[in-house]
Amino acid sequence: MAEPFSTRLRAAAAEVWEAQHGHPFIRGIGDGSLDIARFRYWVRQDYRFLIEYARMLATASARAPNLEAMARLAQLTNETLGVEMSMHRAYAAQFGISEEDLERETMSPTCRAYTDFLVRTAATGSFPEVVGALLPCMWGFSEVGQRLAAQGRLEDPRYAAWIDMYASAEFAELAEWCRGLIDRVTDGLPEAELSRVEEAFVTSSRYEYLFWEMAWNQEEWPV
Repeated sequence: MAEPFSTRLRAAAAEVWEAQHGHPFIRGIGDGSLDIARFRYWVRQDYRFLIEYARMLATASARAPNLEAMARLAQLTNETLGVEMSMHRAYAAQFGISEEDLERETMSPTCRAYTDFLVRTAATGSFPEVVGALLPCMWGFSEVGQRLAAQGRLEDPRYAAWIDMYASAEFAELAEWCRGLIDRVTDGLPEAELSRVEEAFVTSSRYEYLFWEMAWNQEEWPV
């Protein structure tokens, strides 16, 4: 029996994913030592990311090949725009970040590049490429959360809540659904198309790493 295509994808990006786990931003969340200024920066940029991520999900829903995928992606779009962004605003408030601060935040070069890649892929790529591009965010955060949770409970309730969210069974189920979707929509595709899906997956994985790097350096436009 052939291995799931998602297994091939994970292997293709293995070096990038391990670099994420070893990044000082992730390690700092895991042991509670991350400087709050760096995390506040991530919170503000992630809010801007979520807006464009929802745009990608909405486009993916419209392009889905069947009703089940269309409905789930539409549900995720609604949950991102409603529940998740509302939770993000409440979470940001714990760090002294107002809703006005979030709305005024200028997207960093990395955040802009990553979201432009996601939205462009959703608009112009094949549906399997779209799923390949969105999968690293879901799957990667689930893996990060579970690894950090395995290290033990943090004293800082704010970082502990962040880990709990991404280590949750609900988030793991979402990642599992998306892995199953990529396995289904790539079944029987020619190698040329599979390679394009793999490229989208690896590119998003690299941007995920760069997002941590962006937050660690509190990246700004040079001019």
